[in-house]
Amino acid sequence: MRTVKGPTDHVVVVGAGLSGLACALHLLGAGRRVTLVERDAGPGGRAGRLRLGDYLVDTGPTVLTMPHLADEAFAAVGDSLARRVELLPLHPAYRAGFADGTRLDVHTDGDAMEAEVRRFAGPAEAAGYRRLRHWLERLYRAQMRRFIDTNFDSPFQLVHPDLARLAALGGFGRLDARIGRFLSDERLRRVFSFQALYAGVAPARALAAYAVIAYMDTVAGVWFPRGGMHALPRAMAGAASDAGAELRWSSEVSGLERAAGRVRAVRLASGERIPCDAVVLTCELPTAHRLLGRAPRRPVPLRHSPSAVILHAGTDRTWPHLAHHTLSFGGAWERTFDELTRTGRLMSDPSLLITRPTAHDPSLAPPGRHLHYVLAPCPNTEVGPSAAAWRELGPRYRDSLVAELERRGLDGFADSVEEESLVTPLDWTAQGHAAGTPFSVSHTFAQTGPFRPRNLVRGLDNVVLAGCGTTPGVGVPTVLISGKLAAARITGAPARTARTARPPRAADHRPAGPDTPLTPTAPTSAGAHDPS
Repeated sequence: MRTVKGPTDHVVVVGAGLSGLACALHLLGAGRRVTLVERDAGPGGRAGRLRLGDYLVDTGPTVLTMPHLADEAFAAVGDSLARRVELLPLHPAYRAGFADGTRLDVHTDGDAMEAEVRRFAGPAEAAGYRRLRHWLERLYRAQMRRFIDTNFDSPFQLVHPDLARLAALGGFGRLDARIGRFLSDERLRRVFSFQALYAGVAPARALAAYAVIAYMDTVAGVWFPRGGMHALPRAMAGAASDAGAELRWSSEVSGLERAAGRVRAVRLASGERIPCDAVVLTCELPTAHRLLGRAPRRPVPLRHSPSAVILHAGTDRTWPHLAHHTLSFGGAWERTFDELTRTGRLMSDPSLLITRPTAHDPSLAPPGRHLHYVLAPCPNTEVGPSAAAWRELGPRYRDSLVAELERRGLDGFADSVEEESLVTPLDWTAQGHAAGTPFSVSHTFAQTGPFRPRNLVRGLDNVVLAGCGTTPGVGVPTVLISGKLAAARITGAPARTARTARPPRAADHRPAGPDTPLTPTAPTSAGAHDPS
């Protein structure tokens, strides 16, 4: 494994999202001095926090899987996720609703899910589910250590017996067709293939290897941190501060001072200069390339994942058929992905993710009130409407989205809204996300593994990248791994391999006591930021 050359005693990590926080914790555990610089007033990045009146809203991911990957970062400094955050297991992980009016609860417990599939679609599909579950477990074991939780220096690293195992499992076929070998019910096939959208590829064109995301969602367990998803980065920042990191909030990086093939200091917009031995850039790829003064040359331009419109709504009521996470599928399927990735049209028959975090944590809303997070995938600005077009399009789309929710059983949704915030590709663009999408570079074959933008920067001996735009990719588990892999590039020590077993039980994820802090304490005058 190639590593940063020369001294690495003091590392500046730019960006306090999940990848930057994970990187900082692994660096601290390896004895490095760490300064974490964040342009926002507190930690989180995409996993931020928004206050709407008395409602506390997670601005980014709502689904937490593979929490042991976060625990690895805490363990690097002798801490633990369980001491800092209370995780609540979700049963069911999802509720799926279909256009024909049927509903399916998606359980991560094998016996419970087999029984639910038998009720929903009969014994033959239940037996197919068992075979699918076994295949997903084998697929995960074949991929995690060799192809996900690893630093690539060359495509030749793919030449390994694990590659043959992955091929034997059908990992290089098409996802939709492979799922179809186990399940004939089209509704069930959607439940185990919609995750391809996370990778930015339609199930009919995605590699079957991407079913590893379905393993995380439907086998390994789905969790919710008490206090919302933002509780995780807050806790990570607290652990980093306690381990000696200097946390610099509201500090935007304006430039990098370079000499003799190394970055010697990080310059802030305030004019301050922070000398360093190495730098980890976890900001968006366009921002990182601007700071570096150039983007790497690729034979084909990067392709980006579809984007999303998100409606955050604080309401005076909820609807009993909603679970914590509800997948509301439209009747269309292949056409939907074609609209999102090729024609650039808004979904004519949308499939939606509706999250109700107050189902497990009522404290996120005023008494008797509820939070609803409605995510509608949409084309990114490279193939769909421009960012500027969303200025006028956004309010109209919001109204059509609310009308669609009411048609799907959320009667009175429009009148129930007390506070709201609409996020569109215009907002993602303003935050610096390329192509107006928070899901970054898509996971086509040419942008996966050793073909994804590397985390080492050519021409500079002491700069490393982390985050969803580099290896291994998009999603909470993968960006946590990304931070660990970036730290390993600096420390020279091989990153500890992610465990392939199921995450610990819910009882293992409870904080030590009521005095356990969830908020970071920064030693600088910029102060710790507690958005709640």
